[in-house]
Amino acid sequence: MSAPITSALFPAPAQRTVLVTGAAKRLGREIALTLARAGWRVAVHYRDSVEEARKTVADCAKLAGYSTSFRANLANETAVRNLLPRVVEELGYVDAIVNSASTFEHDTPETFSFAAMEKHMRANAGAAILLSQSLHAHLQTRAEAAGAVVNLLDQKLWNPNPDFISYTLSKAALESANTMLALALAPRVRVVGVAPGLTLTSHMLTPEKFEALHKLSPLGHSSTAADVAATVAFALENQSITGTTLLVDGGQHLMKFERDFSLL
Repeated sequence: MSAPITSALFPAPAQRTVLVTGAAKRLGREIALTLARAGWRVAVHYRDSVEEARKTVADCAKLAGYSTSFRANLANETAVRNLLPRVVEELGYVDAIVNSASTFEHDTPETFSFAAMEKHMRANAGAAILLSQSLHAHLQTRAEAAGAVVNLLDQKLWNPNPDFISYTLSKAALESANTMLALALAPRVRVVGVAPGLTLTSHMLTPEKFEALHKLSPLGHSSTAADVAATVAFALENQSITGTTLLVDGGQHLMKFERDFSLL
């Protein structure tokens, strides 16, 4: 187990604490920085991106006074079950979890396998459910405490195509879990989904292709990382939202795409 990467400037014990999974880079990093900017003490989860996690911790500490990191493989049940207790042991308490980490590997109905489905289900759905369970158990030990879980989903669920079938199935399972968890964990824990559209480019897209695809929506643009992070922050703050999903995609879920964006 790696020692946490910690940075403290002016620790404030009264600060709310949030665990953000997959916070070392990309969308998870943007969410972590946005929450730190709003005053949250951020526990940065990462799997392999050590240097990126170190930078996110340092940047969050500059914004909120304190941040630290926790390494875990979310496909490993034992590691997931131990993650929140580790955060609580280090930071004392946790008020919220943002499940941003995601396995995203291409397969189709023709190449589908049990192994691919299980890999995605473990990391994308199972880990989020277990972490929600852990937060609920933790909050029950704190008098009158309540918290929230935000699960990152995907507009693909409302605009399906046959690409990335195991990934899509895992996100569909998580979206259904939102409803069940919102019922089972209330009133201690609110559970909210946030579903982005095409937000960040990848190695599968040229900058020009990404810009063109990003414009394919009723609003003429899809989501930015800042849009998604702001919506996560809103979901954590609003005490009357649970058991639903906020789509942040410029309306892309209203359109029909025959293939995944990366393969159009």
